[in-house]
Amino acid sequence: MTGAEFRLCDVALDCSFKTRDQRVEREQALAVLDLLEASTFVPVGHHGGPYRLKISMAAGRLVFHIADDKGAHIVSHHLSLAPFRRLLNDYSRTCEGYYEAMCRSNLERLQAIDMGRRGIHDEAAELLRERLSAKVDIDKDTARRLFTLIYALLARNSGHQILLN
Repeated sequence: MTGAEFRLCDVALDCSFKTRDQRVEREQALAVLDLLEASTFVPVGHHGGPYRLKISMAAGRLVFHIADDKGAHIVSHHLSLAPFRRLLNDYSRTCEGYYEAMCRSNLERLQAIDMGRRGIHDEAAELLRERLSAKVDIDKDTARRLFTLIYALLARNSGHQILLN
């Protein structure tokens, strides 16, 4: 099988929640485009894709719904958000600082904040890879983009604001 078979062909978030933050919407759109362009997504025990992924929340847990390219359900994986709580909080605060620095055109501060944001993003991506490893094999770039989508989903969902404040 080729690597192209183990990729995402569709990515969606539970859209029952709408954010008013265009920055989050833009980050979400870019992450989805990047995932569709290049991703490594290998559900353990499945023969090949491409795959459709929908990320949602259920009973306070993150849910990855995986289907084949025709939409036939393959499996759903539920993950606790508890291990991600600190990283989500840190990422949220860092993003706000980044957006504020952008408005003030402070290049040095912007660069420093961006380095911190990337560090948090990398740490969260590695945690996501670890938490999914028995279920889905993903590469670092795919994990980074999926973390962006998790953040976007939680930013949309006012019921989970406690995680982001």
